[in-house]
Amino acid sequence: MKPELIFTPMLVLVFWTFVIVTWLAYKRFSAGFAGRVKAGYFKVGESEKVPDDVRVVGRNFSNLFEMPVLFYAVCISVYVTHQTSYALVVLAWCYVILRVVHSLIHVTYNYVNHRFMAYFGSCLLLLAMCIIFAVNLYSRPSLTAFWPLH
Repeated sequence: MKPELIFTPMLVLVFWTFVIVTWLAYKRFSAGFAGRVKAGYFKVGESEKVPDDVRVVGRNFSNLFEMPVLFYAVCISVYVTHQTSYALVVLAWCYVILRVVHSLIHVTYNYVNHRFMAYFGSCLLLLAMCIIFAVNLYSRPSLTAFWPLH
């Protein structure tokens, strides 16, 4: 397997983040041109005066810089330590798919139970990736002298 394959789901999530920030710009400018918001409403973040349909996209954009940061760190660490495997690449793809589903739910009909299921599922996948990474890392013979597991 090509170790670089771990970067493909990462890049898809990066591009998805740009889709969301573009959507956010569209929503903010549209609301501004329609007179629904003023520039000052964004002076120190989004105030309560910003309509929900605009705020929710901003909140989703922020979400993409929370747990996904750990995803990026794990993927890069997997690559750097030569641990890329089919299992980790599949988990990475599933994580990205659930993050996109989470975003789509959040910025469209925003049913909290559906959104939570996508979020929680993505968290479990990320946790699995972290566990696999840690077990593989500390099971290596060169590291067991410094970090005995048994």
